[in-house]
Amino acid sequence: MTNLKVDLYSDTVSRPTPAMRRAMAEAEVGNEQAGEDPTVNRLCEMVAELTGKEAAVYLPSGTMCNAIAYRVHCQQGDEVILDKTGHPLSSESGGPAALSGVMTRPLDGVRGIFTPEQVRAAVNDPKNNHAPLSRLVSVENTVNFGGGKVWPLDAITAVTAEARKHGLATHMDGARLLNAVVASGTSARDYAESFDSLWIDLSKGLGCPVGGVLAGSKDFIRRSWRFKHQFGGAMRQAGIIAAAGVHALEHHVERLADDHANAKAFAEIIADIPGIEIDPSEVETNILFFTTPGRQPTEIRDALIAKGVRIGAMGQRMRAVFHIDVDADGTRAAADTLREVMTA
Repeated sequence: MTNLKVDLYSDTVSRPTPAMRRAMAEAEVGNEQAGEDPTVNRLCEMVAELTGKEAAVYLPSGTMCNAIAYRVHCQQGDEVILDKTGHPLSSESGGPAALSGVMTRPLDGVRGIFTPEQVRAAVNDPKNNHAPLSRLVSVENTVNFGGGKVWPLDAITAVTAEARKHGLATHMDGARLLNAVVASGTSARDYAESFDSLWIDLSKGLGCPVGGVLAGSKDFIRRSWRFKHQFGGAMRQAGIIAAAGVHALEHHVERLADDHANAKAFAEIIADIPGIEIDPSEVETNILFFTTPGRQPTEIRDALIAKGVRIGAMGQRMRAVFHIDVDADGTRAAADTLREVMTA
């Protein structure tokens, strides 16, 4: 959509900066499959250090990060416990079942945050041969469909402690983990400490064109490499794209606070527009949802696009996601355009 002036559809629409493009063009490369691409190796070392894990592997997408983690942790017929809003349930084309043969047990959390008590109630008795074996607890931080909700560290440690009481593995879908880090002041290492595996996405708020990095123990990553090949994730001179991740981790993390500020400002402006319902106090990071009672979100979306602004319509809600390509002026312009559409 080349006529768009402000695109708030997702932070996945963010584009590489000129500096990132230069880093990619100048990247040293090698045979990634043989572990000989120095830029890929550097990126993986950076993520392992950031998260406090022994090793990491570079993958084409965050969806593949989740898929491989589930495959490593689970056997066919096992069950994964996660919130009903979780990305593997809503947005991975049935990947857990298709690729790993696992069941999913959705929990009814609050904006994607569930409790140790809910985990305890969901765990099946391993002696019950009629039920799948509970094998993994999976957490998403921040919670996309929870409006960018940040998991408090104490809530994470309580949930993962409960999982370990029952011998379950733990995994974090950390697509926007660094948004949580910047918003909460909790380090990525502290968030990651109680998880057996986790990953961060490079192609969302960090502004890279592609990729995610999955981290865990050396044994976990060794096993992940087999499924990386099996799922079609092996690459060649991948340093060209990995260089974007290196650049982003060095230059684009602290600026995530700008996206959070713009999302908050946008929410406060549109809260005063007749026909829009939103609670600005719920905006914690770069994602927000609002409703338009009496008017279909798809109608609002199409009218906005005609005026050069894109905001996603998801069921009966609309979602706006702020990123590196949207500054304060763009934020104000998008809010003003939404006001025009709502009051026309």
